[in-house]
Amino acid sequence: MSNKSYLSVYAKSFSWAGFFLPKKTLEKCSALYDFCRVADNIADDNENIENKEKKFNHFENNFNQKNFDDPIIKNMWDLIEEFNISLKIVQDLLIGIKSDIKDKVKLDTKKDLLVYSYRVAGTVGLMMAKILKVNKKSSLKSAIDLGIAMQLTNISRDVIEDSENNRFYINESFEEILSTINLADTFYENSFYSIKDIPISFRFSILVARRVYRKIGHKIKNKKNLENYLNSGKIYVSNVEKVFETFLSIFDLIRLSFSHKLDDEIQHDHNLINQEINLNERI
Repeated sequence: MSNKSYLSVYAKSFSWAGFFLPKKTLEKCSALYDFCRVADNIADDNENIENKEKKFNHFENNFNQKNFDDPIIKNMWDLIEEFNISLKIVQDLLIGIKSDIKDKVKLDTKKDLLVYSYRVAGTVGLMMAKILKVNKKSSLKSAIDLGIAMQLTNISRDVIEDSENNRFYINESFEEILSTINLADTFYENSFYSIKDIPISFRFSILVARRVYRKIGHKIKNKKNLENYLNSGKIYVSNVEKVFETFLSIFDLIRLSFSHKLDDEIQHDHNLINQEINLNERI
């Protein structure tokens, strides 16, 4: 993929927000994203299940055996050691991605949806927070919330595309899509106050990413019904809208500075996830 990072090619919203990070920190975040993207690409490849399983197992074994001939794996292990990232978090991520390598994926309950969203995205939020030098337990829980919120946004946006790939994370009804966006909004709200615990030089970038991604959900809500949603194609945030959301993030930064709400007071909606995964062990 030449010298471009996966972040700049695949994750336009994150790449935009990353512009506001110090260069070295952005490089570390890109290394994490590259690892996640390579694993994810195996699950999303247009190949038969057997080949995808073989490729994924090969990648997972290379990671477990520290095959540093692969720069993606070497960079990931460097992050794990530098930022003391629990291997359980990486294993959760890989389990989540591997669960998509099936002929048909169907999530039946809110618990299934939240556990899946934690595995494939809450883990990434948690690891990203560690790279951004967040140490407080309640703030790391909020980083999980932001990852989950973004994944729920993705799921709401990609219902048609996912169903074409035989993946049914939620039902194909506008009511269910709206319900998922509203659930995402709860997690976006729970992520806000803890951003105060992120070092000041990183804070604005996270506020921008949060706002730009949340905007996707607001745009879906504005479609009003399933027919408009189906006719609109892939919903994304334009560059003009990104500039506007970035401007609004300045007010978020000010609001955060004057906020007296403690992140310890936030009631994280982790009960369903904790029935299956002990999040305290990961933090």
